[in-house]
Amino acid sequence: MEEKKIFSVAALFDTADEITRAAKETTAAGYTKYDVNTPYPVHGMEKAMNLKPSLLGIIAFVIGIGGVTFAVLFMSWASIIDYPLVIGGKPFFSWPAFVPVAFEVTVLSASVGTVVAMIALFFKFPHNSHALHETNYMKKVSADKFGINISVIDPLFDETKIKEFFAKLGGKDIETIYEEPFPKDIKMFDKRFIGVLVVTALVTSGATYLTLNKLLYMQPFSWMSEQNKGLPQSKSEVFPDGFTMRPPVEGTVARGFIPYEYKGMKDSAVINLSNPLPYSKEIIAVGKTRFDTYCSPCHGYFGKGDSRLHDQFPKPPTLHSDKVRNWVDGNIYHVITNGQNIMPSYEKQISRDDRWAIVHYIRVLQRSQNAKDSDFENSK
Repeated sequence: MEEKKIFSVAALFDTADEITRAAKETTAAGYTKYDVNTPYPVHGMEKAMNLKPSLLGIIAFVIGIGGVTFAVLFMSWASIIDYPLVIGGKPFFSWPAFVPVAFEVTVLSASVGTVVAMIALFFKFPHNSHALHETNYMKKVSADKFGINISVIDPLFDETKIKEFFAKLGGKDIETIYEEPFPKDIKMFDKRFIGVLVVTALVTSGATYLTLNKLLYMQPFSWMSEQNKGLPQSKSEVFPDGFTMRPPVEGTVARGFIPYEYKGMKDSAVINLSNPLPYSKEIIAVGKTRFDTYCSPCHGYFGKGDSRLHDQFPKPPTLHSDKVRNWVDGNIYHVITNGQNIMPSYEKQISRDDRWAIVHYIRVLQRSQNAKDSDFENSK
């Protein structure tokens, strides 16, 4: 008969204070290869056992750094090389837009990677033949007792001395735990076990789907999911044209709103339209932001007509020509509001005040690119 191999010597204690004192005494006695098992976390146990900081935090940090690096590099490659998009005045590498995705990938990779590392590297799972399984010791510490066991690999291990040591500490049910050989007839990936897992997953998924998507919406508890109303972009059976979304009644305006009176006219008709906004750093800053977003893709950041969309659209005119510089503010505002040639109207995208702020910023650009000698004399 094959002699059983010793795994550890274990003892049980009744309270958290007793197991904490036992851990301190075990550490003081020079034992290093031992473990404590409790039915719930005991505060201060890591100090009592003199445990070193876990490497799990470092692993989580490394995996998280890898996740955020991958996310940023992938998004950079997609937005700069593979599929660049011109959206308003944003550059191709727009890091604020990358933050949410990078954050989520970092958290997801760090959490999943940490769990995998904890199970595979630290706990050595799957480990179905662990010696503590099914022992009286493990059953007790999983319920209401507190236990400590010193492993046979400890340099100071001596079965007799350890039992005497536990007895002095007040330990109960002191026993020697032996290693149990892994049964040869049990396979790690048993077909029946895998089949049970698959059936359980299918039944759970199906029951969850039916409950959350069907059962909870049976009449009369439909949670107003079915209503006699018209949805946007849906076909209407009420109106002759078949459109659900209706345009505003012709000739009506919102209370307190005055429509643009020169809509549809030529730019020469608005020479008397003046800019109601004063010059200020705040207004010019707003104008710059709106210009960079809506105007720079075609006119360039400095209004020189160096479009970033020259492959898709004809090159627009420069804003520094004599014609535009001699325009009154109302002419520029009118073009922004009404559109001109292939340039569409930006009346719905940009508010009135922001359109006037853009006009102020265009004047700043014109002044910077077409400075006079008197401007330099005044600056002195």
